[in-house]
Amino acid sequence: MRPLYQLNLQQQFGGGEVYTDFLCQALGRLGVSHTLLVHPDATFWQQFNLPQTTLQAIRPDLPALLQALPLPSILLTHGSTPPAWRQALKTAGHRLVGIAHMPLYGRDPKAFENYDGVIGVSQYVINSLHDAGVKQAYPEPWYGVAALARMQRTEMDITQHSYYDWDKRKGRDRLLSWLEPLVEPFRNRPTFYKKPGLTVGIVSRLTPIKQFPLLFEHIALALADIPDLNIEIFGSGGYASVRDLKQALRPLAERVRFWGHQHHVADVYAQLDFLLTGLPEKEALGLNVIEAQYCNLLVLAVDALPFRETVLDGKTGYLFTDPRQDGGKHLKDLVLAIQNSTKSRPQPAQELAHLQRFSLDTFTERVKNTLPWMENSAHG
Repeated sequence: MRPLYQLNLQQQFGGGEVYTDFLCQALGRLGVSHTLLVHPDATFWQQFNLPQTTLQAIRPDLPALLQALPLPSILLTHGSTPPAWRQALKTAGHRLVGIAHMPLYGRDPKAFENYDGVIGVSQYVINSLHDAGVKQAYPEPWYGVAALARMQRTEMDITQHSYYDWDKRKGRDRLLSWLEPLVEPFRNRPTFYKKPGLTVGIVSRLTPIKQFPLLFEHIALALADIPDLNIEIFGSGGYASVRDLKQALRPLAERVRFWGHQHHVADVYAQLDFLLTGLPEKEALGLNVIEAQYCNLLVLAVDALPFRETVLDGKTGYLFTDPRQDGGKHLKDLVLAIQNSTKSRPQPAQELAHLQRFSLDTFTERVKNTLPWMENSAHG
């Protein structure tokens, strides 16, 4: 097999980086040594124990990338690369295999042009590749894995952190990111306590992909009619994302609390009755959905792909009608029925066959089966 490299030049740690981590773990289990090319400022990679992975920091430009690949290699990229990079890499004799972390709906349909192969992280993503005319898509999805290290309870208090994730490319965000540390020492940091009633939580980065402001524009009034319902938000986002989400949540007033990004998500899941997802069409899979079910937390999600792939309706969660169609009526009726029911709630952690689809063992087997295709797929 040709030398194998992964390329991930993200500077902030998110779901794609969690995915990169367990791909390194899977390759290590298979005895496949490889090199992970990362951004020099992405120092978080040093915290991972990946004995089969060589970590190499490179400048985020094409000459540095070509220099890092001295022999014709297989380059696994997380997402796509610029057209000029693709052409240069192909001219140099490298095989390009992309991992599509997002559906192509609403995105550049030529994002993976000149790639030898593309791997989708869900069937929904694969469908979007096919619809965009990507003929070199691998037929089976590489579903994500619940990061078990994140699933360990610490029993530590949950305290409020900043709920802003500043985009340093924007002047306003850059300025506010300088000002926030100046006032941080003087801020009161409340400690989380579970309010009486039903607690629905968001555990996610507050990114445009999730569409939380649009979701709550359609469900906030319906949820406001439900007595003893609380919304707890664990995650951070850009200034505009947080501003728009707060605006959409106004009908729920004091029943909403923001807690910022939390490192120990198992502690958070243990305090919730349900995890609420965002809207589906820009979502690829949702690692938080998988993690929640591993932690025995039920999920509320729109009845659409990709959530139909990750949630067993009535067993690991509940699927509800897209609120853009009914104004949140189905979701409201569902929550009221749950509140008024005397039956015990389903236990997601007991659905072992379902959860096994998202285990590291299963993921490793998928990677093993894909390695010959990476080397020999017809589009090279």
